[in-house]
Amino acid sequence: MSTFPLPQIEIIGSPLTTFPLDDLINMMLKWAQEGSSKLVCIANTQMLIEAHRNPALRSVLREADLVTPEDCPLVWMLKLLGVRHQNRMDGMETFLTLCHEASQQNLSVFFVGSQTEILNRIQVNLARQFPNLQIAGMEPLPLRQATAQKDDFLIRRINASGASLVFVSLGYLQQEIWMAKHKGFIQGVMIGIGSVFPVYAGIRRREPQWTRTCRVGWLYRLFQRSIRLWKRYRKTIPIFTCLAARQLMQ
Repeated sequence: MSTFPLPQIEIIGSPLTTFPLDDLINMMLKWAQEGSSKLVCIANTQMLIEAHRNPALRSVLREADLVTPEDCPLVWMLKLLGVRHQNRMDGMETFLTLCHEASQQNLSVFFVGSQTEILNRIQVNLARQFPNLQIAGMEPLPLRQATAQKDDFLIRRINASGASLVFVSLGYLQQEIWMAKHKGFIQGVMIGIGSVFPVYAGIRRREPQWTRTCRVGWLYRLFQRSIRLWKRYRKTIPIFTCLAARQLMQ
């Protein structure tokens, strides 16, 4: 497995780690065993478009320890830039793999964000699927209720729990900013996988296996949540296509 510096390629101004999927997982587990404070962003096309517009988010991605490609457009772009064997890092598959490995390697996990009902359902499902997994704690954290005092308490609680992996769900893009703010304070590997929480809890349906195999999961999600996702795709896909084409021509 490679050591620092990890290879990166910039796509429309933001870095993506170009590393095989298995090695990315092993790197996170190695950091977790060491108790390192690390930041992992699972990036999709929309996140890179937002980073292109927002210097603060772009700075977060540049300071992250890993920025992995979640959706197919980013993987295709990497292939066009010469990274032939790059995998996409699906958020749910990453979560399940890390939970499995953590249960085997005696690593504990902590959950930050979302709602109490969702966290309770996650705990029940994890106990059924990974009975040996150590859940160090769960803390719902609505951002509108966040205060400096609560933040200090949460940092102390996570560190005192001994959690090695910290899964974060604070809303799209907010969780990346929150993790960057807490890097160096929370002694664990922070991974933003917000959309995974309600899916694993059974609140929201995951796209079928065949759509993931055929790389058309985005189309299934579009039919499931057509209005909101159509607006998102309309604002991101044309812009990404133009920016990516310009980068390739240069």
